[in-house]
Amino acid sequence: MNKTLAIVAALLVVIVVGIGPRLAQWAGVGMDHGGGSTTTTTSAVAIGGPFTLVNGAGETVTEQDFRGKWTVVYFGYTFCPDVCPSGLATVASAIDMLPAAMQEKVVPVFVSVDPERDTPAVVGDYVSHFHPRMVGLTGTPEQVTAVAKEYKVYYKKVEDGDGPYLMDHSAIAYLMGPDGQFVRHFSHGVSPDDMARGLQQAVADGAAS
Repeated sequence: MNKTLAIVAALLVVIVVGIGPRLAQWAGVGMDHGGGSTTTTTSAVAIGGPFTLVNGAGETVTEQDFRGKWTVVYFGYTFCPDVCPSGLATVASAIDMLPAAMQEKVVPVFVSVDPERDTPAVVGDYVSHFHPRMVGLTGTPEQVTAVAKEYKVYYKKVEDGDGPYLMDHSAIAYLMGPDGQFVRHFSHGVSPDDMARGLQQAVADGAAS
């Protein structure tokens, strides 16, 4: 390599090293390696916020009712043929894997994105099949739209013509801290073991801070 090429190569190395971290900062992307499952979070996007919904007993519930507890929030609908049952079963199994004292600190929450069919009674019965402590929430279309917006959740009604309609929706479990702040998410397909490790680590870290 001649002297000119060597100088150019050195300059390129300096530029890449110098702007690499800045580019990552601009992108707002960080990698969370907790629980054995890598998740991508964005500091620029706020996840979660105030909401008003209704539980299976017909009682009004807001985000304030979960203060002091860790919540695993999953959005779906009771007529979901496969993704929701799988996702909720994973959440339930992961919570049961936690130490007994820690289980009481974590509340699984299911929010319906299909208020047309998912009445409070329907949602309440649905979640009871997954975990005795799982809270099912629904509401008016306006209330569901508002909470989905807070959690940056996508959902859309899909007409099938002859059969019942389906709902396209995000399949992510959100872990929210006792203060209501977003901690991390678990993507669909994560194993119960990995989710349990992620939950245990987050709760332990929260208790130590």
